[in-house]
Amino acid sequence: MNKNKVRLIDVATKAGVSKSTASQFLNGRFDFMSLDTRLRLQKTVEELNYVPNNIARSLKTNKTRTLGVIVRDISSYYTSQAIRGMDDYCKSHGYDLFIYNSDFEPQTEKNALTTLCQLNVDGVIIASCGNNAKLIEDISNNTVPVVQFQLEHDDCDTGIVVADYKRASFQATEYLIKQGHKNICFVTQKFESVKSRQEKYQGFVDAHHKYDLPVNDNLILHWDRTHGLDTSPVDILRSDLAPTAFFTQQIAITVDVLKALEKANIAIPEAVSLLGFEEIPMAEFFRVPITVVKQQPYEIGSEAARMLMDKLSSGKSFNTRMLVPCELVLRESCCPPKP
Repeated sequence: MNKNKVRLIDVATKAGVSKSTASQFLNGRFDFMSLDTRLRLQKTVEELNYVPNNIARSLKTNKTRTLGVIVRDISSYYTSQAIRGMDDYCKSHGYDLFIYNSDFEPQTEKNALTTLCQLNVDGVIIASCGNNAKLIEDISNNTVPVVQFQLEHDDCDTGIVVADYKRASFQATEYLIKQGHKNICFVTQKFESVKSRQEKYQGFVDAHHKYDLPVNDNLILHWDRTHGLDTSPVDILRSDLAPTAFFTQQIAITVDVLKALEKANIAIPEAVSLLGFEEIPMAEFFRVPITVVKQQPYEIGSEAARMLMDKLSSGKSFNTRMLVPCELVLRESCCPPKP
């Protein structure tokens, strides 16, 4: 038999089942089948090298069994782990992924959203740069379901899976305070329109309030991808403000602060403690292993895929906000400040 022309009916006939049963098996709906039937169908598919005609199937069902994923930086550790979680979950449910990288560019993200809709994907998972809120909401409400992950932005109401940023930031700040730190420098990206960054800051503030400590606005430093840090951590250490610890809110910020301190021969943690939000790959092998708030990107990716599947299976447009716990990983970059 020519393997390029094997049809669904050929699989069904050889396996001794109906065409409908063979179709159900190939679509991953085999809970009602006996183990013997499933094994026979699996063996037949392998023997015949049967490849389903997805185009014909999508025309019949109006489903492509594909999902679109848009990320900001596909090369980052967090993103690669999140995508792995999505892919593992989707594969186990018979779905494939189209993955687009926006490079933090709003227009690139917009083009990717448009293209995915034209490709007739069944749904979209996105880590948005935050500038296409209206378009994302419109797609979620009128075209296909959308689930966001990684960052939560203002004015964009869809299902979302994110880390429990506020609680994690509170716990990390409390850890530093209990070590004796009262002047903690909070190093962050601009957070006015990004809920996730606001929650990190709120957790930082709440921990100070719990211990009746003031938050010094002059100890809030900003960083962006183009210009880096707006104030040198070395300069602020040598000023009257003199923090005893830095709490950095993103992996690139942690690395930039670490580089600046090492270049100035400022010892960590003897001269100043450093605690980073987000795991740094191989951080335990640094000259001074860095204490970090570790997120769970694989679980976040898997849960985002599950949430989207739930939307697809229910046909409902409910929007759920799921928080995934973080873990404070204690290493050697923090210690009590000198008296």
